[in-house]
Amino acid sequence: MPYTPILATLAYVMSPDGEQVLLIHRNTRPGDHHLGKYNGLGGKLEPDEDVVAGLRREIREEAGLECDEIELRGTISWPGFGKHGEDWFGFIFRVNRFSGTPHSQNPEGTLSWIPVDDVLNLPLWPGDHYFLPLVFSDDPRQFHGVMPYHNGEPTGWTVSLI
Repeated sequence: MPYTPILATLAYVMSPDGEQVLLIHRNTRPGDHHLGKYNGLGGKLEPDEDVVAGLRREIREEAGLECDEIELRGTISWPGFGKHGEDWFGFIFRVNRFSGTPHSQNPEGTLSWIPVDDVLNLPLWPGDHYFLPLVFSDDPRQFHGVMPYHNGEPTGWTVSLI
């Protein structure tokens, strides 16, 4: 059977000095699969857009920012990650330069600048601890990983660096 995951973007918007990252605290919608967790910005691709156009749209909608410098850090396949066990495939970006002033909140939660060194101490998805160090690393190689989920927990992690 072919693998037909939901395609999505996930971006980490960096402050101009590179010391902080703009995260959303998903704290507004009671039925939210991500409720209570901090996350980067992004979402599902629309059928008529490429991955960069989808990223730009999501950042504009969620934070009110225009992306001026985007870096693809990697990809992750998340079999079983969705609320009902759906498979997801994410394109993981770092936004190193942007225009505008970020919103303080959106319909999904509160936006705030978090020191990069503090991110792993926040309530995150358990699997974020595996790939976030790769997002923020100075290593220029991209990562491409697979992280199966079952009942909201990762059951493995394999990654290739190129």
